[in-house]
Amino acid sequence: MDNLGNVAKLFIELGVLNKTPRSGFLTIGIKQTQSVAAHSFRTAVIGYVLAKLEGANADKVMKLCLFHDIPEARIMDTHKVARRYIDQKAAEEKVIAEQAALLPKHVGDDVRALWEEADAQKTKEAIIAKDADYMEGILEAKEYKDNGNKYAQEWIDNWTAALKTESAKKLAKLFDSSEVWWEGLKKFD
Repeated sequence: MDNLGNVAKLFIELGVLNKTPRSGFLTIGIKQTQSVAAHSFRTAVIGYVLAKLEGANADKVMKLCLFHDIPEARIMDTHKVARRYIDQKAAEEKVIAEQAALLPKHVGDDVRALWEEADAQKTKEAIIAKDADYMEGILEAKEYKDNGNKYAQEWIDNWTAALKTESAKKLAKLFDSSEVWWEGLKKFD
């Protein structure tokens, strides 16, 4: 068995994602954005459900969603303006290779393959995972819009236009106010 100390290091490293802000929304004045870890969680749940709706391998999609942003523990979340100046893909490839090397070979190879599949966008599952990523962003932007951010609509429009699956397109049209999900659930005694 490979060195479990390295596995422990990776598990600890992933905790950085709890403190890593989604940086794009910082550019439109959001002072406290969600963390990459929170984004990955909701993305994985959305991905699982989208996969079921699209008749795809839901477990695979959920894994693609969970691993798609783990390189950001080392290089942070880089927003679209910064990506004009930085080779994000090369940086992420280097990080995922190093992170995967901390795991036993068969596990690391699987993690690296999942990240590469998500990045390549060639399989049905990878496309669904990307739609889940976009849908999570749409929901986050909707929350910021509902709280008065005038720039968030552009983000909603861009991500909505990028959706590929029919289920994601239909669902995105149903995203109403982010503040009323609890209507009808209140209990008054």
